[in-house]
Amino acid sequence: MVPKFYRKVLKNGMTLLFEKREIPVVSVSFAVRYGGVNETLSERGIAHFIEHMIYKGTKKRTYKQISNEIEKNGGILNGFTDDIITAFWCKMPSDKLDIALDVLSDMVKNSLFDIKEMEKERKVIFEEMKMRKDNPMQYVFDETQGLLYKNPLGTSLIGTYESMNSIDRRKIIKKFKEVYKTENMILCVVGDADFDKLEKFAEKNFKREKGKIKRQKIVLKNKSKTEKRKGIDQTKLVLAFHSPLSTNKKVYAAKLLMVIMANGLSSRLFQEVREKRNLAYSIFGDITSCKYFSYSFVYAGIMKKNLAKVKKLILGEFGKVSRDLSEKELSQAKEQITGNYKTSMENSEGQMHQLLLSEVDGMAKEFYEFEKKIRAVKLKDVKSLAKIKKYSFFALVPE
Repeated sequence: MVPKFYRKVLKNGMTLLFEKREIPVVSVSFAVRYGGVNETLSERGIAHFIEHMIYKGTKKRTYKQISNEIEKNGGILNGFTDDIITAFWCKMPSDKLDIALDVLSDMVKNSLFDIKEMEKERKVIFEEMKMRKDNPMQYVFDETQGLLYKNPLGTSLIGTYESMNSIDRRKIIKKFKEVYKTENMILCVVGDADFDKLEKFAEKNFKREKGKIKRQKIVLKNKSKTEKRKGIDQTKLVLAFHSPLSTNKKVYAAKLLMVIMANGLSSRLFQEVREKRNLAYSIFGDITSCKYFSYSFVYAGIMKKNLAKVKKLILGEFGKVSRDLSEKELSQAKEQITGNYKTSMENSEGQMHQLLLSEVDGMAKEFYEFEKKIRAVKLKDVKSLAKIKKYSFFALVPE
């Protein structure tokens, strides 16, 4: 059964997304169509910095009051910065929806960007950078993106020490005023609510503001790199390659390919590398895709001496799929991915996230056509995508 879904561009320019549910829980998000793809190299990390600062206080609420109003009423408060979107959300009992809307709208309209809080939060982000670098798995993914794309996209979304040190309050406020306009904003609600009331709230509390956001040029590349590190016992590797964009119907073939190759215990690479040869504990893969860029990847944690062998096995399995993938195996993958799609919809928070990303990529209503588009994928398209001609490869090995 197709969920009750509503989408409307309001008179004030804001896009309203709503999926009706009967259980007494609601997930609410205000989001802006701005992220990493919009940043220059010198301002890399500014979207993420603004996200942090929006929680630090408004004209009528302190940081503690913001969190208290949500959490003391049984809610969860959080946010995220992505390459194509920045979002501020909470999950609440549905009878507390008015509180959620009031607090979140206050945050995205009236943040103070206090200079003392800003300098404190800059230190927090520097610690976040160190945490990402100290985490070998996170580090290899950050480095891999730099091997797939030229800057600025090749630099981590969190920014660099240089860019973060150069972002002052004036730049933050200037960017906030440029970006956080109603024409760039999305209100997304999943749960037990009323569409008309949501529309009235948004129209009453936000006046129309035009806004145009510039996107940076994305330049693809393919490079390989091996880096040594003291204090680790396991080699971490990522093999990645460019894939069809989310707006290309072949992206569904790419999603199926990664399910077959590296999604779950029954996947080809898990069976070949872990179960058959015992060369890894963790091996998995997926596709990261939006309308601006897209890549598929395989990750593995292995012994240093097995690096060349595992890399060869990964490429070899893709080669086998390009030659011998059967209709039966493809059909099983379709059942797996559509089943995962259905079970993922159970969580209102996750559903809210998916609707936001789908909206920025095109039209959120297409999210509900996922199964139909997966069912339409042809065997030849999956086999064709498995013929990897160019790829990027990063390995972090013990010194």
